[in-house]
Amino acid sequence: MAIPGIGLITATALIASIGNAANFENSRQLSAWLGFVPRQHSTGGKEKLLGISKRGDVYLRNLLIHGARAVFNQRVAIPKKQNKLEKAPSKFSDWMINLSNRRGFNTSVVAIANKLARVVYVILKNGQDYREAKVCNMARMRKQRHFLK
Repeated sequence: MAIPGIGLITATALIASIGNAANFENSRQLSAWLGFVPRQHSTGGKEKLLGISKRGDVYLRNLLIHGARAVFNQRVAIPKKQNKLEKAPSKFSDWMINLSNRRGFNTSVVAIANKLARVVYVILKNGQDYREAKVCNMARMRKQRHFLK
Protein backbone atom coordinates (compact mmCIF):
# COMPACT_ATOMS: atom_id res chain seq x y z
CA MET A 1 0.00 0.00 0.00
CA ALA A 2 3.04 2.31 0.10
CA ILE A 3 2.98 2.52 -3.70
CA PRO A 4 1.09 5.60 -4.93
CA GLY A 5 -2.21 4.65 -6.52
CA ILE A 6 -2.37 1.30 -4.72
CA GLY A 7 -4.87 1.34 -1.89
CA LEU A 8 -6.27 -1.33 0.37
CA ILE A 9 -8.68 -2.79 -2.17
CA THR A 10 -6.14 -2.88 -4.99
CA ALA A 11 -3.41 -4.31 -2.78
CA THR A 12 -5.56 -7.14 -1.44
CA ALA A 13 -6.94 -7.92 -4.91
CA LEU A 14 -3.39 -8.05 -6.36
CA ILE A 15 -2.12 -10.32 -3.59
CA ALA A 16 -5.14 -12.60 -3.89
CA SER A 17 -4.86 -12.88 -7.68
CA ILE A 18 -1.09 -12.94 -8.15
CA GLY A 19 -0.21 -14.91 -5.07
CA ASN A 20 3.49 -15.53 -5.48
CA ALA A 21 5.39 -13.26 -7.87
CA ALA A 22 7.56 -16.23 -8.83
CA ASN A 23 4.63 -17.43 -10.95
CA PHE A 24 5.76 -14.88 -13.54
CA GLU A 25 9.16 -14.89 -15.22
CA ASN A 26 9.45 -11.10 -15.34
CA SER A 27 7.41 -7.94 -14.88
CA ARG A 28 6.37 -7.81 -18.54
CA GLN A 29 4.62 -11.15 -18.15
CA LEU A 30 2.62 -9.75 -15.25
CA SER A 31 1.70 -6.74 -17.41
CA ALA A 32 0.65 -9.07 -20.21
CA TRP A 33 -1.41 -11.14 -17.77
CA LEU A 34 -3.20 -7.96 -16.71
CA GLY A 35 -3.71 -6.90 -20.35
CA PHE A 36 -1.44 -3.83 -20.41
CA VAL A 37 0.78 -4.84 -23.33
CA PRO A 38 -0.10 -3.64 -26.84
CA ARG A 39 -1.77 -5.87 -29.40
CA GLN A 40 0.48 -6.68 -32.31
CA HIS A 41 -0.39 -6.85 -35.97
CA SER A 42 2.96 -7.70 -37.51
CA THR A 43 3.83 -9.15 -40.87
CA GLY A 44 6.83 -9.26 -43.15
CA GLY A 45 9.19 -8.01 -40.48
CA LYS A 46 7.17 -4.84 -39.91
CA GLU A 47 5.93 -4.46 -36.37
CA LYS A 48 2.70 -2.59 -35.81
CA LEU A 49 1.66 -2.07 -32.20
CA LEU A 50 -1.97 -1.23 -31.52
CA GLY A 51 -3.79 -0.38 -28.28
CA ILE A 52 -3.70 -2.46 -25.10
CA SER A 53 -4.85 -6.02 -25.54
CA LYS A 54 -7.61 -5.88 -22.87
CA ARG A 55 -7.06 -9.55 -22.18
CA GLY A 56 -6.42 -10.69 -18.67
CA ASP A 57 -8.01 -9.69 -15.39
CA VAL A 58 -10.44 -6.84 -16.09
CA TYR A 59 -11.06 -6.08 -12.41
CA LEU A 60 -7.38 -5.69 -11.53
CA ARG A 61 -6.70 -3.67 -14.67
CA ASN A 62 -9.54 -1.29 -13.81
CA LEU A 63 -8.28 -0.89 -10.24
CA LEU A 64 -4.76 -0.12 -11.44
CA ILE A 65 -6.00 2.34 -14.07
CA HIS A 66 -8.14 4.19 -11.51
CA GLY A 67 -5.17 4.35 -9.14
CA ALA A 68 -2.92 5.61 -11.94
CA ARG A 69 -5.51 8.25 -12.83
CA ALA A 70 -5.50 9.45 -9.23
CA VAL A 71 -1.68 9.64 -9.17
CA PHE A 72 -1.61 11.45 -12.52
CA ASN A 73 -4.21 14.00 -11.42
CA GLN A 74 -2.47 14.61 -8.10
CA ARG A 75 1.01 15.10 -9.53
CA VAL A 76 0.47 16.45 -13.06
CA ALA A 77 -3.03 17.50 -14.09
CA ILE A 78 -4.11 19.57 -11.06
CA PRO A 79 -0.77 21.40 -10.64
CA LYS A 80 -0.83 22.18 -14.39
CA LYS A 81 -4.29 23.77 -14.09
CA GLN A 82 -3.18 25.85 -11.12
CA ASN A 83 0.07 26.88 -12.88
CA LYS A 84 2.09 25.47 -10.00
CA LEU A 85 3.95 22.87 -12.07
CA GLU A 86 7.52 24.15 -11.98
CA LYS A 87 10.03 21.42 -11.25
CA ALA A 88 8.97 17.87 -10.59
CA PRO A 89 9.95 16.67 -7.11
CA SER A 90 10.90 13.19 -8.33
CA LYS A 91 12.00 11.36 -11.47
CA PHE A 92 8.69 9.49 -11.51
CA SER A 93 6.74 12.77 -11.58
CA ASP A 94 9.11 14.15 -14.20
CA TRP A 95 8.54 11.02 -16.31
CA MET A 96 4.76 11.48 -16.00
CA ILE A 97 5.01 15.13 -17.07
CA ASN A 98 7.12 14.28 -20.12
CA LEU A 99 4.78 11.43 -21.01
CA SER A 100 1.70 13.64 -20.76
CA ASN A 101 3.34 16.21 -23.03
CA ARG A 102 4.05 13.56 -25.69
CA ARG A 103 0.86 11.49 -25.41
CA GLY A 104 -2.73 12.09 -24.43
CA PHE A 105 -4.32 11.77 -21.04
CA ASN A 106 -5.67 8.21 -21.36
CA THR A 107 -2.48 6.83 -22.92
CA SER A 108 -0.46 8.37 -20.11
CA VAL A 109 -2.76 6.91 -17.47
CA VAL A 110 -2.47 3.39 -18.95
CA ALA A 111 1.32 3.72 -19.14
CA ILE A 112 1.42 4.77 -15.48
CA ALA A 113 -0.81 1.81 -14.55
CA ASN A 114 1.56 -0.48 -16.45
CA LYS A 115 4.53 0.94 -14.54
CA LEU A 116 2.68 0.52 -11.23
CA ALA A 117 1.99 -3.14 -12.08
CA ARG A 118 5.68 -3.66 -12.83
CA VAL A 119 6.66 -1.99 -9.56
CA VAL A 120 4.24 -4.29 -7.71
CA TYR A 121 5.95 -7.28 -9.33
CA VAL A 122 9.43 -6.14 -8.27
CA ILE A 123 8.31 -5.44 -4.71
CA LEU A 124 6.56 -8.80 -4.39
CA LYS A 125 9.47 -10.71 -5.90
CA ASN A 126 12.27 -9.03 -3.92
CA GLY A 127 10.33 -8.38 -0.73
CA GLN A 128 11.68 -4.83 -0.50
CA ASP A 129 9.94 -1.62 0.47
CA TYR A 130 8.78 0.88 -2.14
CA ARG A 131 11.30 3.61 -2.96
CA GLU A 132 10.22 6.13 -5.55
CA ALA A 133 13.81 7.02 -6.45
CA LYS A 134 14.22 3.57 -8.01
CA VAL A 135 11.03 3.58 -10.11
CA CYS A 136 12.45 5.36 -13.15
CA ASN A 137 16.02 4.13 -12.67
CA MET A 138 14.98 0.60 -13.70
CA ALA A 139 14.18 1.70 -17.25
CA ARG A 140 17.46 3.61 -17.52
CA MET A 141 19.43 0.56 -16.35
CA ARG A 142 17.65 -1.63 -18.90
CA LYS A 143 18.52 0.81 -21.71
CA GLN A 144 22.15 0.87 -20.62
CA ARG A 145 22.32 -2.93 -20.67
CA HIS A 146 20.75 -2.92 -24.13
CA PHE A 147 23.41 -0.54 -25.48
CA LEU A 148 26.23 -2.49 -23.86
CA LYS A 149 25.37 -5.67 -25.78
